[in-house]
Amino acid sequence: MATAASAQPVTSWPDTYLGRVEALAVMEGLNARLLASRSATATLEGWCSEHGMAEVPRLTATLLRGVEKPASQETRQRLQAGPETPLKYRRVRLACGDHVLSEADNWYVPERLTPEMNRLLETTDTPFGRAVQALGTTRQTLGADRLWQPLPPGWDQAPPAASVCGDLAIPDRLFSHRAVLFTAERVPFSEVVETYGSAILDFYRAARPADPACGAAPPSRP
Repeated sequence: MATAASAQPVTSWPDTYLGRVEALAVMEGLNARLLASRSATATLEGWCSEHGMAEVPRLTATLLRGVEKPASQETRQRLQAGPETPLKYRRVRLACGDHVLSEADNWYVPERLTPEMNRLLETTDTPFGRAVQALGTTRQTLGADRLWQPLPPGWDQAPPAASVCGDLAIPDRLFSHRAVLFTAERVPFSEVVETYGSAILDFYRAARPADPACGAAPPSRP
C-alpha cells in the first residue's frame, strides 16, 4: 500500500543556502546510519520506507553480468585469502521502486558461504546482504568518502553564499563506503565498496519558506 508521501511528486532542492544546508543534513544523517548499521540493505529499505519512495519499500538488486574487476592484493590480505583462494566478484545496482540508491562492488570468498548463498549470488538478483544474512554478519568500515559537498570549505565560519535561485545541481554520486564483512565467528568473507547516489534525495518534502532573494518557492517536479 502506498504511503502518503509516495503519492506526492518529488520536490526539487532549491539552490539556496537553506536548500544546501538541508541537503547536507539529509546526506549526513543517512551516512551516519549506514556506518552504524550491520546491513546496508536493511538500512536502505528503512530509508525508502520512511521517505515513501515506493509502494513496496523493498530493495531490489540488478546484477551487472559480464563485469570483472580483480581483487587487489590489499583486499586479499583483508579477507585472509591467499593467491590460490578463489574469489568471486559481483557488481549490482540497488533500487527501491524506481530509485537507484546505490551501486556495490563486492569481492567474496565463496568457500566461506553455504551452497544456497552461492547459488543466490551467482544466479539471482538477490541483494548481497539479504543472501548472507544467516551468517550473522558484522561490518568493519575501512573508509568513508564524501564525493559531493553541498557547501564550500569554511562555510560554517563564512557569511552565507548568495542564492542562485534555480534547482540545485546534484551529482550522480554523493558518498561511498568500503567495508569488510565478517561471519558471527569473526571470519572475513567479503569486501564491499558501496557508492550512494543522488536518488537518496528523491523524496517529497513539504514546502519551505521562499528565499526573499528568489521570490516564490520552486514548484514540485513530477
